[in-house]
Amino acid sequence: MTTQPPGGIEVRAGAIIAFRLFDIAYAIDLTRAETLWARQSRGVSRSRLSATRPKAVAFGVPPVVISLDPVSIVLNGQAIQADLTARLYDFGVISFAVRIGVTDLPWAEFAAMMNAADTLLGSAAWAVRWLDLLTRVRTVLAEALERPGASTLEEDYLVGVVNEFADKPSAVQLQQKIDLVPLLSGESRLLSDGARADILRQRFSYYTDDLVVLTWDRAFIYEPRGDSDVMDVIEVANAQLLELRYYDELLDAELPRMYDMVETARRTRILFAARRFANLARRFYTLVAEVTELTEKVDNALQVTEDVYLARIYSSALELFRVRRVSAAVERKLAIIRDTYTALYDEASSRRAELMEFLIVVLIVVEVVLSLVRH
Repeated sequence: MTTQPPGGIEVRAGAIIAFRLFDIAYAIDLTRAETLWARQSRGVSRSRLSATRPKAVAFGVPPVVISLDPVSIVLNGQAIQADLTARLYDFGVISFAVRIGVTDLPWAEFAAMMNAADTLLGSAAWAVRWLDLLTRVRTVLAEALERPGASTLEEDYLVGVVNEFADKPSAVQLQQKIDLVPLLSGESRLLSDGARADILRQRFSYYTDDLVVLTWDRAFIYEPRGDSDVMDVIEVANAQLLELRYYDELLDAELPRMYDMVETARRTRILFAARRFANLARRFYTLVAEVTELTEKVDNALQVTEDVYLARIYSSALELFRVRRVSAAVERKLAIIRDTYTALYDEASSRRAELMEFLIVVLIVVEVVLSLVRH
């Protein structure tokens, strides 16, 4: 069993940031959303990565950040005012961020505070508060929401950020002085060597004095320069996961209905079968077009080209969050619907041909009968 390093190092400045993401609409008109929120005399801005060159990494469509009233929370018996913002993505996702500032706190207490925040913000009481916040924002932005939905899907993520330690350690020294596993796992008991190695596998450093460690539902960021690019990338990856999960579930529900509708169409009388098949084909074509358009928006939410370090973090986050796996599942289901759409059009054409043949035979019979009657 690995011995844990001592936790005596002190966090001079940092924050605990909790994200909660919801799917709220088919799409959001961000320009309209900016206007609507500005009428409330509140802060609104477009997102950009703070430390990265625009040509290296950029948002496909920069999301809109809106300021909300601070929230009061109680952690370990202490009342705290936490900042609250929301970020709107054009593909229909809203991401709330609760930021709890931290100053002059021993590392062990910082880790305990992060675990307490996770428990509190994931509680039933806060589930009601999240929905209340969501309702208030949706009410103001109603005119900017295209086809608002009632999806219950959500994602959450927790990030511990340190901007300054008391003795300014390097990334290597930091990993020797503190144990990141309790903070990243939320566990107070000692974990096995295998579990510890798995939790610490996704580690990244660019300079000697920064460190990023990613896990499935938490991350640790040591960033003395105060850049927020890594956190923005993590949030985008979570937003992509949420939206792809939504379409994966949508297609899961659509496929059985599709099979039933096709079977019903095949039992339709020959006179109406061609039209029924054509109507179904158009319906499935529309569904494929809409889902394809939105998944392309999701895939292009963040463009990473020249910044190798941020590209590695982004790629690892996509892999860790299973974004690519869900995206592949969506594409497989879309392929099934495309094949069905093609088959329906072929069958509609076949039924039309059958109908034409039937009518030709009827006309021939009528002509023969009339000919016999005349003679």
